[in-house]
Amino acid sequence: MSNHPSTQTQQPESKQETPLLVTNQETHLDRSLQSLKLYLSSLGFDQSSVLRCGISWVVFFVIGVVIPVVILLFTANCLSCNQYQIKGFELVIVASHACLAAVALLCLSHNLRKYGIRKFLFVDQYNGHVERFSKEYIQMISSIRLFVLWVLPCLFLKITREFIRVTYMHQESWWKSFGILVALTFSWAYVNFIYLSSCLVFHLVCYLQIIHFDDYGRLLDTEPDVLVLIEEHARLRHDLSKISHRFRIYLLLVFSVVTSSQFAMLFQITEFGNKVTFINSGDFAVSSIAQVVGLILCLNAAAKISHRAQGVAALATRWHALASCGLDDTSNMRLPNVPISDVSSESDLEAMNYSSLPTSTQLASYLSSYHRRQAFVMYLQNNPGGITLYGWTVDRSLINTIFFIELSLVLFVLGRTTVFTYERLP
Repeated sequence: MSNHPSTQTQQPESKQETPLLVTNQETHLDRSLQSLKLYLSSLGFDQSSVLRCGISWVVFFVIGVVIPVVILLFTANCLSCNQYQIKGFELVIVASHACLAAVALLCLSHNLRKYGIRKFLFVDQYNGHVERFSKEYIQMISSIRLFVLWVLPCLFLKITREFIRVTYMHQESWWKSFGILVALTFSWAYVNFIYLSSCLVFHLVCYLQIIHFDDYGRLLDTEPDVLVLIEEHARLRHDLSKISHRFRIYLLLVFSVVTSSQFAMLFQITEFGNKVTFINSGDFAVSSIAQVVGLILCLNAAAKISHRAQGVAALATRWHALASCGLDDTSNMRLPNVPISDVSSESDLEAMNYSSLPTSTQLASYLSSYHRRQAFVMYLQNNPGGITLYGWTVDRSLINTIFFIELSLVLFVLGRTTVFTYERLP
């Protein structure tokens, strides 16, 4: 009787430990989401009100369009400017980066305003996923800091190219030259941060779904109920269809703008011919690298989640084969291994142990389980899922085609702009 109250007091303490752990994980996740939202807001993606929307687009128009255009128009009037800076090249670069940043700002801000940061990333309370995957969510969201590793090489190339150009196109004073360098570099970095951040957000959304597909692969090993597996897979396919619907316009516009920008650079380089040098067209190389890096981030994430979704059918096929050939389902269906032809006498026949045939109930249960698993495998094979663009699945075959198209254009631009020409003496 004395021990009974102590057990009653211990039970509430054990029940309070797991909610405390869950709340701590949720607070860490809320902090990660808040920091991500603050970072996106600093770039102008938070357009939840008319005032924020107006400020975002005015800042983008001033920094991304007005400042570089004004500087290019008023600094290209010197005698040696045509040799070290071609106005047509620079305007094409400004237009391409401004279009990509505008597409990113328009599409991503619309989705964030409509769904919010949690629903947009599919980090919600549905089915207890926050409690199960909070650590994975936090690690994946924190990995967005690796974005600096993608930007720093392009930013270093841009600063190097601007320094080279300033040394050849020296203005009236070094302070004016330094101010032009800072203004052009800041404008270029601003629009590229917007574009690459949107690509990284799409990359993050896809990789958060990979966590769910990995968990679904583990669910196949532990869950015997086929209906539960079908419902969970239908939910995952529904999430992928939502992602495809939200990002299909964005992906098509990004691919169209990047490809058209590469062709515009190609035509500009072909038109000027022998006048092209690294000094006056080095921005083509830097811009091509930055644009293709963002496109590769998007296509790699889309192809990876599509490949993971299509690989579920292979896992289910193996699960069906192991369940059909395992001991649990076939032990009741086995007949004696000794054939009747090996029985030589009546005494041998009497010495054999009697093995009863499976009853109709056991046979019906085995066939019902087998047919349910077979129907589930056929369902997965006919509904692979993945990121789609108006019916076209973004898989490895499509990404290889797009990659080689963009790679051929980029290599042509790099081959024409990273050469240093010289004049021969007569």
